[in-house]
Amino acid sequence: MAKIIAIANQKGGVGKTTTSVNIAASMAATRRKVLLIDLDPQGNATMGSGVDKYEVAHTAYDLLVDELSAEEVIQTETSGKYHLIAANADVTAAEIKLMEVFAREVRLRNALAPIRDNYDYIFIDCPPSLNMLTVNALGASDAVLIPMQCEYFALEGLTALMDTIGKLAQLVNPSLQVEGILRTMYDPRNRLANDVSDQLKTHFGDQVYRTVIPRNVRLAEAPSFGSPAMYYDKSSAGAKAYLALAGEMLRRQESGAITQLVTE
Repeated sequence: MAKIIAIANQKGGVGKTTTSVNIAASMAATRRKVLLIDLDPQGNATMGSGVDKYEVAHTAYDLLVDELSAEEVIQTETSGKYHLIAANADVTAAEIKLMEVFAREVRLRNALAPIRDNYDYIFIDCPPSLNMLTVNALGASDAVLIPMQCEYFALEGLTALMDTIGKLAQLVNPSLQVEGILRTMYDPRNRLANDVSDQLKTHFGDQVYRTVIPRNVRLAEAPSFGSPAMYYDKSSAGAKAYLALAGEMLRRQESGAITQLVTE
C-alpha cells in the first residue's frame, strides 16, 4: 500500500513544487512505483513533469468534483518516469465547488483508496495556502513533508504552520504525521542560513532531514525544460541532493523514524 505524503507550506517560494517533482522522480529512479498529484492551480508540477497543462484531458478537478475515477485522470507518460494527476487553472474552481458537497474534506482520500495498492509512494503538491485543496491533501495523507528556506521569517512561521497542521489533523486526519522538515535553497556561505539551520535542528531535532537542498542553477533551469533535475543534468548538485533525500526517506521509513503530530 502506498505511503501518501503531502508536500506543504503555506508560504510560497520555498521550493515546494521543485521538491514535489524531484522527489517523485528520485523515488521512481529507485524502482518505486510513484504517483504525483498536482493540487496547485498554477500547474507548475504538471509542466515540470513534461505534461502540458493546457492540453490535458483531465485534471484533479475531475477527480475531486466530477468524481471521475483516479484511473481515468492519471497521466502515465511523464518526463520523470512517474504517474501524474495534473492541474491547471480549472482546479481553482474545485475549491468553490467542494464547499457545496458532502464530506468535502475527504474527497481526495476516498478517490485514492482504490489505487493505493498500485503505488509505493503518492506525493501531493499542495497550493501555498491552507485552503480546501490543502485540507483534502492533508486528509488523504499519512505524513507531511515541509520544505522551507533558512530565513528568519520562514523560521518564525514554521511553529505556526506546525500548529495549524496539527489542528487540521485533529479535525480531519488524526493519524497524520510529520514526515520531515527539508531545508531548501541552502547557501552554506550565508551566515543567517547557517544560524537558522542550527536553530531548526535545536528546536525540531530529528524532524529535520540531514539532506540539504542547495541553491543550484540546474535545479532552477530544469522546470523550463519540462524535466526533473536528474533527467536534465544528473551530475548537478540539485539532482544529487534529491537522490540523497530519497535515500534518507527510505531509510527513515524502514526504521519508523517519523513523528506523530501532537493532537491533544
